[in-house]
Amino acid sequence: MDNLLSKRPLLVFVLFLLCIPVPGEAQQMKGRRYQDTGEKWSLPLRGGFVYQFNSNLDDGGNFSSTRFFIQGGPTYSPAPRRSISLAVGYGHDGYDFSDGKALSPSPPWSDIHSLRFSVPVRWGLDDAWSVIAVPTIRFTAENGADWDEAATGGGFAGFSYRFSDRLSLGPGIGILDQLEESASVFPILVIRWKITDQLSLGTGGGLAATLGPGLSLNWQPSAKWDFMLGGRYEKLRFRLDKNGPNPGGIGEDSSFPLIFGATYKFDHKSRISVIGGLELGGELRLEDEEGRLMNKDNYDPAGFLGITFYHRF
Repeated sequence: MDNLLSKRPLLVFVLFLLCIPVPGEAQQMKGRRYQDTGEKWSLPLRGGFVYQFNSNLDDGGNFSSTRFFIQGGPTYSPAPRRSISLAVGYGHDGYDFSDGKALSPSPPWSDIHSLRFSVPVRWGLDDAWSVIAVPTIRFTAENGADWDEAATGGGFAGFSYRFSDRLSLGPGIGILDQLEESASVFPILVIRWKITDQLSLGTGGGLAATLGPGLSLNWQPSAKWDFMLGGRYEKLRFRLDKNGPNPGGIGEDSSFPLIFGATYKFDHKSRISVIGGLELGGELRLEDEEGRLMNKDNYDPAGFLGITFYHRF
């Protein structure tokens, strides 16, 4: 088990990059719409709210959390299967610890803020091959932390090959940094498989308020409704308040949630989703300012419930 936990930083970044949408059938449909209407510029906006119910910690005490996230930015698509975007996202994670037993004599952290900037580029070279590149930088910190000590960055580059209308695969490489941990360099495999006209399997972009992507099985019984069952790895790592109980330290919350989602599509520009599920294998970590472990604690499976939205202007 300890060996598995020691590999979590690599695992989360592999899964992070697997979330990048493959420029397969969905991107081609989007490209045809731009071609038909002359609509080359768009402004996608997505966000959501999730509440994680109370969960007991192994060493005593319990906690709950609320998560809010919103992201938007302009996208330019000069041709089918070609686009470049500027994505800016803000997230807030609020933690409510029941007493001072969790990790430290006083609550280890409370309100966490995340600010992310990325420039996703997807460029079709021909009918089959596409290039994907996503440079990114993010700041993740508690209230009162030094933001210049909360920055991480990196990027991803790779290719996607469209074997057919139903299957796309792509190799790539990622290099991503973490707070007070070595950068991870690793190969990536992206897959999008349309099993039937209604059933598909893939590593898609996920739901806005969930931090980590993963593998999902999607069922679309009609043009308006879409149902999803999936699993993923989530990790939130952040710089702590410089005046808090662990000045300038690092906090971390990681888990393996199982997720169910139901999405209603108003039209091709707008949709809303209800999500729920169970957080499994949850762990909280507390480290000093140089990343040395001070304490860690596992928490019981915790249910969660939320709502997300997407609209393209």
